[in-house]
Amino acid sequence: MGKYILKRVGMALVTLLLIVFVLFILVRIMPGNPFPSERMSAEQIANKRAEMGLDDPVLTQFVRYLGNLLRGDFGKGSSLYNGAPIKTVLGTCVSNSFRIGGLAILIGTAVGLLLGICAALNRGRFLDGFCTVFSIIGVCVPSYVFLIFLQYYFSYKIPFFPYFFDMNRFLFSSILPSLSLSLFTMSTVARFTRNEMVEVMDSDYVRLAESKGIYGSHLVWKHVLRNALIPIVTVLAPLIVDLLTGALVVEKIYGINGIGKLMVDAIAGEGVDYNYVLALGILYSSLYIGIMLVVDVLYGILDPRIRVSAKGDA
Repeated sequence: MGKYILKRVGMALVTLLLIVFVLFILVRIMPGNPFPSERMSAEQIANKRAEMGLDDPVLTQFVRYLGNLLRGDFGKGSSLYNGAPIKTVLGTCVSNSFRIGGLAILIGTAVGLLLGICAALNRGRFLDGFCTVFSIIGVCVPSYVFLIFLQYYFSYKIPFFPYFFDMNRFLFSSILPSLSLSLFTMSTVARFTRNEMVEVMDSDYVRLAESKGIYGSHLVWKHVLRNALIPIVTVLAPLIVDLLTGALVVEKIYGINGIGKLMVDAIAGEGVDYNYVLALGILYSSLYIGIMLVVDVLYGILDPRIRVSAKGDA
């Protein structure tokens, strides 16, 4: 298991390094001006470019940026937040998006698994049909529409939750956006759990277990659900990244200062802030690679055959 994990970690680090290099090159050749040209003269822009090292060869810029990155320094913005350190601004936005996204993941995964298990164990009955309809609605209805519905009834009609995000009441303010963001995850997990459990319950080894007198919760948890979890873990990985990195429309509607809003500001502001775009691109990539690394490790835990196969390939 240790060699399996080390191999996956090594592959993840090499992949991340290649992605950082590609992102750096793409950001440097993308069109646009990193400075608000309407408020700066040509001489001021030239001085700013020289100060930030943007006139140096691209490879020199990359080596310098990589060295700073390894020390946790993303540099400073060129047009956003008056040139404040990106690390400081990013920390606040990441904290907001991660806390709301994390709550949405917990709600969506827990409720989705419960609905999927109930549907699979009641195949062909009312509960199965209800979960199927719920899954279709959850996938089709955008999160921001659900958020508007929640705001109307639980902030306007019944003024229980705040209408907009309030940092002073963070946990209370996070409930409505987290619920709205969890809907898609909840529906997707419920649908996949139901389908995979039904397939596993019809398999030969489950029938063999039943013939040996294994029934009830022991059969479901040890034989059915464990074997159904691998495809569920696979589909959860990109959903987790999407939720942790924020949903732009939900953040805009609820007034959340999160990662999605920061990305739009960096691209569509007075000047394209290259450093913010690059930092956020690296953040997205790191999260995705990290989540997929966790998924690979979970594969090895859930199914020992994957560890054996990986060891044989090595």
